[in-house]
Amino acid sequence: MKGIILAGGNGTRLSPLTKVTSKQLLPIYNKPMIYYPLYTLLSAGIKEILIIVSNDRPGDFMRLLGSGKEFGAKFTYEIQDKANGLPEAFVIGEDFMDNENVAMILGDNIFEDDFSSAIKNFKSGGKIFVKEVSDPERFGIAEFDNNGNVIRIEEKPKQPKSNYAITGLYIYDPRVCKFAKELKPTWRPETDITDLHNKYLELGELSVEKVSGEWIDAGTFETLFKATELARKKFHDMNRWDFIMKK
Repeated sequence: MKGIILAGGNGTRLSPLTKVTSKQLLPIYNKPMIYYPLYTLLSAGIKEILIIVSNDRPGDFMRLLGSGKEFGAKFTYEIQDKANGLPEAFVIGEDFMDNENVAMILGDNIFEDDFSSAIKNFKSGGKIFVKEVSDPERFGIAEFDNNGNVIRIEEKPKQPKSNYAITGLYIYDPRVCKFAKELKPTWRPETDITDLHNKYLELGELSVEKVSGEWIDAGTFETLFKATELARKKFHDMNRWDFIMKK
């Protein structure tokens, strides 16, 4: 299993903070934001990680994270020239994946859960993680049948069929690169990760797991503050950060 952290984009919702730095380098309590998704992958045993960044500040990420050696890992960097959609990460990362399974996490997503078991036990197909939210119209939403099986995923629905949002952690087999290339841009215009999920769903190869702990998409001022509060209360202990504090 290889890992991808998608840390591109312009972070316009956090302007003017993002006029001087990338969103994923903003502080969440006493750590840069990107440390949290990095922790999620490293703690699950993933040691080869591709970090995809925007074209304006790649040096900032490299100065912060380096080669990965000090984390007991190997980091590779690629640039996403413009925001063409989340699935583009699998096009950019195709050579890096080298026909292996991949876990991709968004650089502004912060999880409390440990995903080691889900990642280590993954074999093939696709796997996504959902969390019940109070504002489902802001997210991709999973619709379930009476037996609890997901039957459809809809992006930012005006009338959500459930309150279960798709979080920013996805696990896929190598076919994801081919599927990502086949996607057509939406009206935005960029490709949509929801279409990728639905492709695996149509094949009957998409599994869904519910997130039990906290999950925060720290892309707004309100969620940035919420993430800082979560980190201050739960994530600041030394044991959690042993692999990073060696630096």
